[in-house]
Amino acid sequence: MIGLSVRREPGSNVIAIKQGLLEEMERINRDVLGPAGMELRLTSDDVAYVQASLKNVWINLGIGAVLACGVLYLFLRSGRATLVAVAGIPICTITAFLGLLIFGRTINVISLAGVAFAIGMTLDNSIVVLESIDLERRRGLDRFRAAVEGVRKVWPAVVASTLTTVLVFAPIVLIQEEAGQLYSDVAIAVSASILASMLVAMTVVPAACAHIDLKAAAGASAGRFGAAMGRLSDAILASRARRLSVVAGTIAASAAVIVFLTPPAEYLPEGEEAKTFASMNAPPGYNLTTMAAIGEELQDYFMPFVGDDPDRFAAGETEVPAMAYLNMQIEPQRVRIITESVDPSQIDALMAAITRKYAEYPGMRAFASRGSIITSNDGGTRSVGLDISGPSLEDVYAVASAAVARAEQVFDGPRVQIEPPTLSLSQPLIEVRPDWDRAAELGLDLEDLGFAVSVLTNGAFADEFIRDDRKIDIYFYGRDGPATDIDAVRLTSLHTPQGAVVPLESVARVIETVDTNTIRRIDGRRTVSVFIIPPASVALETGVETVRRDVVEHLRDTGGMPIGVDVDLSGASDQLDATREALLGNYAVAAVVIYLLLVAIFGHWGHPMLIMTTIPIGVAGGIVGLALMNLVGGVLPAVGLAPIRQPFDMISMLGFLILMGTVVNNPILVVHRAMENARDGAGSPSEVVREAVASRLRPIAMSTITTICGLAPLVFFPGEGTELYRGVGAIVLFGILGTALVTVTFLPALTVTVLTASARWSARRAPAAAE
Repeated sequence: MIGLSVRREPGSNVIAIKQGLLEEMERINRDVLGPAGMELRLTSDDVAYVQASLKNVWINLGIGAVLACGVLYLFLRSGRATLVAVAGIPICTITAFLGLLIFGRTINVISLAGVAFAIGMTLDNSIVVLESIDLERRRGLDRFRAAVEGVRKVWPAVVASTLTTVLVFAPIVLIQEEAGQLYSDVAIAVSASILASMLVAMTVVPAACAHIDLKAAAGASAGRFGAAMGRLSDAILASRARRLSVVAGTIAASAAVIVFLTPPAEYLPEGEEAKTFASMNAPPGYNLTTMAAIGEELQDYFMPFVGDDPDRFAAGETEVPAMAYLNMQIEPQRVRIITESVDPSQIDALMAAITRKYAEYPGMRAFASRGSIITSNDGGTRSVGLDISGPSLEDVYAVASAAVARAEQVFDGPRVQIEPPTLSLSQPLIEVRPDWDRAAELGLDLEDLGFAVSVLTNGAFADEFIRDDRKIDIYFYGRDGPATDIDAVRLTSLHTPQGAVVPLESVARVIETVDTNTIRRIDGRRTVSVFIIPPASVALETGVETVRRDVVEHLRDTGGMPIGVDVDLSGASDQLDATREALLGNYAVAAVVIYLLLVAIFGHWGHPMLIMTTIPIGVAGGIVGLALMNLVGGVLPAVGLAPIRQPFDMISMLGFLILMGTVVNNPILVVHRAMENARDGAGSPSEVVREAVASRLRPIAMSTITTICGLAPLVFFPGEGTELYRGVGAIVLFGILGTALVTVTFLPALTVTVLTASARWSARRAPAAAE
């Protein structure tokens, strides 16, 4: 059998590649292989997982859009009004795809999830404008005047809420780390949709309202949820003690959530398939014949499980889960098995079964990882790397072996990969040590000696030859090639510049020793890299700290690290730190941008601070939502469902950036209305804020619930690829829900408190100014 592996170029479409390959394979089988009694067939591919993931996003996107439209209809109680409000969904969705096209991005799982995230958000602007127009109609204006006045009164709030959502993504382009590509896909999709929704709300919605009678929507209310929130807001504003209690309690609760409930971080979601890449590395001394014999034994053991019934393993009748296929690669130093479980939920058990079988062969080192559509198939998104360097390879290997043994003690079943894959100094090695004084006497230098030795061993590059625009490298080899024996090396004839011919052993010592068959160097130093992948229950951030404290520091404290040997942490832990630092910088920049934008729109330095206070509360809501999801997901097996574990990875952290631009939308509506009432002299601080909450309660309730319904399928529906975007969706969903609650509780209480204090301060300064 001949195996063929096809890898795509960056930027190409894997689905189109697969379709083209299948067509070409059918032609080859028909015209070439079939007549010769052979067949080319597909054994495995990563495209099926990608296709299933994209299908899930499309389905969830459609369900979210239908739910959002249904909720909107329940609020408006008018088919025409609902049609006007949702008219922007297809426009905004198409605009998101155009944005991805303009920036040269492909439609992938992450970018499509970004389009899905924006479905509920695109309705917000239309809802606000529609509600403002409806309010003017109820005040007695005709359709045309109501459309004009409705837009005029809310356009600053609409522009502010749109630009805050879009501008928080601007710093994303500065992130150079691996996660920056994924961030920018979401940023482009969401930004394009939100900008289009603003244009639709400012043009299409008022134009439709000017020509369509929407009276049926006038009797609609904010629903039971909105009415309950209105009563709660009135109760809080009724007394100063209640207002202060709510403000202090909300701040304290949010701070406690952020400090105590923020989970340890992961790097990137792996985008895991139900496929494993399991390698067994042999110690030095093994050859292809021996490894082929081992491979046949493994094949005889695993083949009965290919195509087996997965229910047999679930019932405990077999030790190995059912396998869809068995792809084995045999090399002189390694056997590698690529396989897939028939039941995706049994992939971890299949990895464990293969690793157990590998362990039956003495001296072998086993490593198994799941396939990933995000990174390479070696667990790279969860690895804690130790680069162990030093002048003595013997000391470096000893420290690496001790680190591996210690990691297996401090973690429960970690996966450990080593580069080079064996820590044995049993390979024969020939060292040529020149006598520089003698060489100088004969006029020989390092280049002359090195060239002569290279010719006798691996060959030496001499020059290049150009023919028909093709460059052909020219190498010199000894008569026996790499098979040259030691005596031949010693007796190699060297021609000196003086014309004499001397053997190599007259100017250098040829020493036989043992060493490794692979030497790695980092910054010129001999290095062994140990990659420790903690169990799934241990977050990468926790794993990094455990490795630093309980492995590296333990070896130093117990004398297990000789002088001259250095250990540096690398791998995904480095990427985690770099990406998190870049994100924190983006959070700070986004906060400044939002504040300055609000100052420019409101024309006041203090009022935007009221809106900004809701951002950390929204962050706390997102953290609570993530904790609740993992809490509920952990008990799902008790009712016969698959567990859900959502790590706090760098993609999930993007949810906080989205929250910074979206949670301020509802507070903008309330504060903007309250400031207008205050400028118009509409009453005391409590009265102007109470009226602002009452007039904005229905659009707040509608926009919040439609956004939640648009996000809910992405968060709660299981399936392939959902682990890539579920964390972002959960943080945004629960953050928006939490902010909606504080917009009618904490924010009014804080606003009344600030306006009252400001009025008292102005009253005290007035007599002093008069004097």
